[in-house]
Amino acid sequence: MTAETDHASVRYIVDDVQAAVTFYTAHLGFEAGMSAAPAFAEVTRGRLRLLLSGPASSGARATPEDAAATGGRNRIHLIVDDLSAEIDRLAAEGLSFRSEQVSGPGGRQILLADPAGNLVELFEPARRPASATA
Repeated sequence: MTAETDHASVRYIVDDVQAAVTFYTAHLGFEAGMSAAPAFAEVTRGRLRLLLSGPASSGARATPEDAAATGGRNRIHLIVDDLSAEIDRLAAEGLSFRSEQVSGPGGRQILLADPAGNLVELFEPARRPASATA
């Protein structure tokens, strides 16, 4: 293993690197980083480094054929302050969602997909009542 870095990195396989960069920077507040488009680019948001690997990248070519055909239910998870406002903003920007809004004991969430179909979960944590102090 190598030394720790300041970022947690996730790799998404995409069909079009530039379209993915535009999606994440224009709509979700990521900052563009290193790019070797059309093969690869990175975007960051806070401590998340999202590696966007196009068909020509070594990261995409290393994916076994059976794994590429049966994607999991994994997704990046972005915490938002006001889910309703984010839904309204992104819908006004022409994005569509892959799920309905779901509420549970931990908060509310909705899924959208990047241009390649990779899932992004927007999550608003449930508000916890302030603890009573004696």
